[in-house]
Amino acid sequence: MNEKFKAIVLNQSGEQFSREIKILDKSFFKNGDVLIKVHYSSLNYKDALILKNGGKLVKKYPHIPGIDFSGQVIESDSTNFKTGDEVILTGCRVGEIYPGGYSQVVKVKSELLLKKPADISSKNAMILGTAGFTSLLCAFAIKAREDLLLGEKVNDVLVTGATGGVGSMSVMILSKMGYKVTAVTGKKDKINFLKELGASTVISRMEMEKENRPLDKALWDGVVDTAGGNILAKAISHTRPSGIVAACGLASDYKLHTTVMPFIIRGVKLWGIDSVMVSKKRREFIWSEVSKFIDFKIIEKYTKTVNLEELLDIFPSILKGEIAGRTLVDLSK
Repeated sequence: MNEKFKAIVLNQSGEQFSREIKILDKSFFKNGDVLIKVHYSSLNYKDALILKNGGKLVKKYPHIPGIDFSGQVIESDSTNFKTGDEVILTGCRVGEIYPGGYSQVVKVKSELLLKKPADISSKNAMILGTAGFTSLLCAFAIKAREDLLLGEKVNDVLVTGATGGVGSMSVMILSKMGYKVTAVTGKKDKINFLKELGASTVISRMEMEKENRPLDKALWDGVVDTAGGNILAKAISHTRPSGIVAACGLASDYKLHTTVMPFIIRGVKLWGIDSVMVSKKRREFIWSEVSKFIDFKIIEKYTKTVNLEELLDIFPSILKGEIAGRTLVDLSK
């Protein structure tokens, strides 16, 4: 493969940081054993941090960002993949320390790749993307309460940052699991969107930003939190005995001001969700479950498709909380 391709390339020299679309060839890639034609990627909160200034995650420049992608193998030196195989990749520090998905062609290590499940398309795989993958990890963490308590059902679940990528997917997945979902948002105009995803109740973010007490009225068996900070502390204080709080984001604040009281009095469990360094076995399991919990007809209605040029214009919006649903990056454009 000697063809040229288009990619977003980040560079840094001293205090000067740049991002631009460049025409490259495969000599750009110094490592990896599988060359892939990228069909789709997506925009996640971490992607925007990296596009802004490297997000303190990128170690070497020039660098191609994009923390997930789906595509088709065009060259392989690995016995595990052959030309024509459809593949997906989320996490594993792709787009951070390895070249990522904001490129029409990418080369990666074969041990990072997964073969795409046959029951989802390459496009739908990235409509889900890292956000949906993280949401599924959160949902299974909450479901684990039923195993820990020998079958005692989870009923009421809270999702913060509910209009974002992880939040909106979590609302749908948890409602599909049969739970009653309360969605938290600061966007009054997105209530119908959240109800269509499966939320039973929608509450204002202002309710979760009120002064927090170490222990408050026990309301939820589980929580998916994308915000961090005072919102996470408030959610913990309202979690029922033996409830599980899946913490996966810091869109509001990376600090957490709470006490040990919810943990030692109610047995609340704070479960950190790392969607980056997940074992291949767990990644394969999560992707095998996608079709059970995701209604792509609904999600696609709230998915915006952009090309690389448009991506450079809109990525700051996700950092400001101005994007609801998912943003799909089409590398064919």
